[in-house]
Amino acid sequence: MNMKKVKCYGTRTNKSMKTLVKLERVALKNHNKTVTYLSKHNLTFNQFKVLEVLYHRGDLNITSITKLTMSTPGNITVVVRNLKRDGWINSIKDPNDNRASILTITQKGIEVIEEVFPNHADNLTDFFKILSDEELDTLYELLNKVYKEN
Repeated sequence: MNMKKVKCYGTRTNKSMKTLVKLERVALKNHNKTVTYLSKHNLTFNQFKVLEVLYHRGDLNITSITKLTMSTPGNITVVVRNLKRDGWINSIKDPNDNRASILTITQKGIEVIEEVFPNHADNLTDFFKILSDEELDTLYELLNKVYKEN
């Protein structure tokens, strides 16, 4: 087996690349656990994100939901259509813009998110249990610092 030697791009660059890969692996691990949990409740991850945003933020237009859920307009359109079909959300005309709609969570949607969200929150707490409160605060501040700079 012919193994190539890993090229060095400089200590800081190599550490940056390794850090990003590790960050992505951690995020993917959490995402997979979340998807597995949500599938037990017949929810996709994107459906959950839309319901969660409407539940916690209130009625919003599709553009706002797309930004808050870090989705794409095409994907959100499909998710919204399916949530409407299942009776979990409704849309009403935006009084400020006849071309736009405001999405609102229905009572059925509220019941779903109130059933699913508390355990989701507990799962996130459990995911980070390896960190002390101080370490979690530090991780948050460091990630926030990188996010704001870029």
